Amino acid sequence: MNLKTKELIGQSIDELKQNVIELKQELSKEKSTIASGTRSENPGKIKKIRRDIARLLTVINEKEASDARN
Repeated sequence: MNLKTKELIGQSIDELKQNVIELKQELSKEKSTIASGTRSENPGKIKKIRRDIARLLTVINEKEASDARN
């Protein structure tokens, strides 16, 4: 999943929350793969997923804050 901030701003809060759920599931799967003793194909994948989750949560918080102000 290649997430761009400009694309995320155009999505609804529900879509963003669904993306967070999907990324958390993917992160869990990657962590369990590493915990089982096998090497990850892409060692930077966990870091990228964590950053994408943080990016999504930031956009969600900004949207909710702007809705609260209005």
